[in-house]
Amino acid sequence: MALKKRIKVEAGFSMSSMTDIIFLLLLFFIMASTMSSPNDIKLNLPQSKATSSTKSVIAKVSIDADGNYFVAKGSSKPEQVAPELLESYIMNLVAQDTTTFIALHADQDRSFKEVVKVLDIANQHKLKLVIATQTQESK
Repeated sequence: MALKKRIKVEAGFSMSSMTDIIFLLLLFFIMASTMSSPNDIKLNLPQSKATSSTKSVIAKVSIDADGNYFVAKGSSKPEQVAPELLESYIMNLVAQDTTTFIALHADQDRSFKEVVKVLDIANQHKLKLVIATQTQESK
């Protein structure tokens, strides 16, 4: 009587499918993190030695190098606003919450005229305004 040799089943795990899944997840998270803020406005802020910051900002008014005004509520997407509608737009945001600051982000190459316009709006309505700067790196 001839006994057949049984085939031994080897317990193993193929890592190729696991690495495919890991690379797909890595690719997904890289793409998702780069698209989280694609509409940021590129500003060249003036430098300052001050390091204090405010955390309760209700609106962020930005003036880019071309003189365009952008207003963002909290951390939402900035919306371009015409200069003549800037005051009413800011007042609509402040009407919702008067206890917080308005942050002014102005490009350092812009003329002082645009910055003064926002400062005048804040002064007329007795609003708290903070001018944003970059921290100056010591050399």
